[in-house]
Amino acid sequence: MRLQICLPRRRGQRLIRWSIRALIGALLLCLAYLGIAALGGLISNGVTAQEGPRETQTVLLINGPIHYDILLPVHVVRQDMPWLAQQGIALDHPDVHWVLFGWGALDFYTTTGSYTDVSPRAIWRGLTGDNAVMRVSVAGARTGTWPSVEVDADQLKRMLDGITDSFAQGANTPALDHPGFSEFDRFFPGKGRFHLFNTCNVWVGDIMRRARIRFGAWTPTPYAVTLATRRYHPR
Repeated sequence: MRLQICLPRRRGQRLIRWSIRALIGALLLCLAYLGIAALGGLISNGVTAQEGPRETQTVLLINGPIHYDILLPVHVVRQDMPWLAQQGIALDHPDVHWVLFGWGALDFYTTTGSYTDVSPRAIWRGLTGDNAVMRVSVAGARTGTWPSVEVDADQLKRMLDGITDSFAQGANTPALDHPGFSEFDRFFPGKGRFHLFNTCNVWVGDIMRRARIRFGAWTPTPYAVTLATRRYHPR
């Protein structure tokens, strides 16, 4: 009788110990991920910094709680990506000064409303693997202080090529039949797979590397992008 009473108790104790260990292990993995991400934002991607006088164009980076986007001047996008206007992007609107580009997970990124509307399924797929989607929107005149990068003509062309190549069919990619965050947004099928180690913020770093802009080597978190911007493009 004692043995029958003690066994469930011992099993319960073992279960508690394993649960605590699993929780500690998950916490340590999370801290390790964030620490490595911070280092990735500080370590150079290997691109040599440009020296000497040159004509440059400003590119903006704007962040939310978990996500960075790239903003390009509207006149540049109007000239090099006119196909976006045919997909409903208001490139000719007189109040538009910037065009926003972001890459993310399909389920998570296309969830309309606030972050509280994101489903557990979308979060799980974002961590483990989901199809990619591109978001394109527009913005008015610059207000406040946003992180920025100065790029020359060659770097800007490479950036435009990298962004265009992030769409599933390049310049021939049709917009998804899905509402955006506003009437000015459009979502497009994107290339690649989104997961914990290949995030929207990693995409920003990839575009910088492709454009031969000095930046962080690996930027999976918004903080990593912030560190890379502050280190290599201080204002």
